[in-house]
Parts: sequence; C-alpha cells; structure tokens
Amino acid sequence: MARALQLARKGRYTVDPNPCVGCVLVRDGAVIGEGWHVRAGLAHAEINALADAGDARGATVYVTLEPCSHVGKTGPCCDALIAAGVARVVVAMQDPNPLVAGQGLQRLLAAGIQVSSGILAEDAAALNPGFVKRMTTGRPLLTSKLAMSLDGRTAMASGESQWITSTAARLDVHRLRAASSAVLTGINTVLADDPSLTARLDEDVEQPLRVVLDTALQIPVQAKMAGLPGKTMVLTASSDNAKCARLQQAGFEVYRLDTGKDKRLDLQQVLDFLGRQQLNSVLVEAGPVLNGALLSSRLVDRWIVYAAPCIMGDAARGLFHVPGLQAMADRVDLQLLDVRQVGPDLRLKFIVEN
Repeated sequence: MARALQLARKGRYTVDPNPCVGCVLVRDGAVIGEGWHVRAGLAHAEINALADAGDARGATVYVTLEPCSHVGKTGPCCDALIAAGVARVVVAMQDPNPLVAGQGLQRLLAAGIQVSSGILAEDAAALNPGFVKRMTTGRPLLTSKLAMSLDGRTAMASGESQWITSTAARLDVHRLRAASSAVLTGINTVLADDPSLTARLDEDVEQPLRVVLDTALQIPVQAKMAGLPGKTMVLTASSDNAKCARLQQAGFEVYRLDTGKDKRLDLQQVLDFLGRQQLNSVLVEAGPVLNGALLSSRLVDRWIVYAAPCIMGDAARGLFHVPGLQAMADRVDLQLLDVRQVGPDLRLKFIVEN
C-alpha cells in the first residue's frame, strides 16, 4: 500500500478534479503490475495496473481509494477487477464520493472477491484532502499563502514587494499552485501587481484556474492573466453588462454573486460557488484586506507563511487588515502544524484554533 501511495503522488499536478490514486497488483509474493491515475479523463489507476500486469487472475490488488462503481468518463473499475479474476482487493480508504461511498466494495464482495479496507487510511486521506473536503462539505479546501519579513511585513510602504523571499521559496509556491485546482486573489492585488498566478515548473502541469474577487468589476481588460495558459474567472457583484462583455471578449469568464453586509462579495457564497465548479483545493494569494476578511470569517483551512530573514521596518505593510482587534482577548490564535527551512527562509503551516 505504501508503494501504491507513492505511485498515486505522480498524478498530483494532472488529475484534478479527480483524486490521486495508485494501484499495485501482487501474486505469489511478487509485484506483477503497477499503475496510477495519470490525468483526468484517462484510465484510472486500477485499469493501468491491470494493463501492466497482462494476466491478473488470482492476484491481490492494493489500491489507495475504493474502486469506482459508476460510469463517468471511464467505466467502473470494480467491474474491470471482477472481469480480470482478481482474488482479493485491499483498499486504503472508502471513496467519499456519494456516487461510490461503499458501493464499489459491495460489488466486489458480491462477486466473491475478498475485500480489506482501512490500510494506511490516514495517509490516503492526506493525499487528497481537497477531494475529501469537497465530497463531504461541498466546498474546496482553502489554503492561504503569505510571504513576510521577520517583522511580519509583506510590502514596503510604497507597495514594493518583489522579492521578500528566496528563489527556493518561490519555487515551492509554484509547486503549491500546481497542486491546486485554483489560485484565488483579490482585485487590489491585481491592480497593484498584475500577477500571472501560473504554475511554472519543469514538469507536466495542468494550470490551475485563476479566480479574481472583484466586487465592482475594476479589473483591466488588458490584465496579464487574460493572455496566459489556463482560464481566468472573475467573480463580481457589478451589473455593468458592457464591461462584462468586454472582459468576456478578452477571454475572462465572468460570474455575478451576491454581496454580504460589508458590501463586498459574500465569501461563504464564493466558496459554495467554487465547490460547484468541482474545485477540490484553492490557494489564496492575496493582500491584507482579503486575508483579513478570510481570517475573521474562519474560512481558511490552513495558512502557509514563508518568513524571510530580513527586516522591513514599521512603515511597511502587514499581513492582515483586521480592524476589529482592539484587545488581547480579541486576538486570533493559530496552531503550528509544521515548520521547515526552504532555502534561507522558513515555511510555517498553521490552522486557526477554534
């Protein structure tokens, strides 16, 4: 199963919105076939492993996620395993997809195949946290990435911010983007930096969707991201049909959502909408206003902060705009999950304590 998990990780940049899945076939103590889900729309891990094995009769199948039992872009994997004559299927975790949710295991059992489940289940769930969250809540996993100096600053008073962190840290961010379904930012970041928000790696990568929260539809038609590989989606509350048409002609996808009490886009609705777009994981790369709103609403699942060994001074801009914090009792406490060094910088991973 550990080998199957290792194989599954090979699809981390290309299978979205599907989960990463790996499969190993064993007979008489020897591996006879291996496979993983390479790309959404193509054969699943079990089918690739069966093809690699050729003859799988009497084999034991180790697979990181319950074999599917429904017809999507491909046929049911459990039917293929039954037809191949395998003797036993060992599954790391049950599929949280309501279309499967135990039905694949039941079909295997009904065909007389031995079934075991729960082997390295936590490792399997950790492989696809966004898929699990979307299938169980309807919303994507939300991660916010921030970069700061040692004194907690993200830009100089002038707005200059390139570059706080090292080349190694920026490469690490490209890996985060590549592993995400979408990268989300706010209109202030677009107007200030005109970012690309693409994943630039020397690997096969499906570019994440770019999502801009733009309540008043201020995004320039000539913004850089319109001409880049992949799609850019603008979420707005504006009723300016003419500007909307110009943006669509330039290549943007524009959708209207409601505003909240603060007259900005309702972030709860935003996440519900993104979940309906089959986005498993969304990476936030934004400034202090949007990050402050996300912090206050407790909508972020995890915060990843890159801390550079430099000082930018008290006139520089901070990480969060949270005007409601007046006393120590109002503070937001974080729980540190992980810390590691990336080049000269530290990468800190947090969740907000309940």
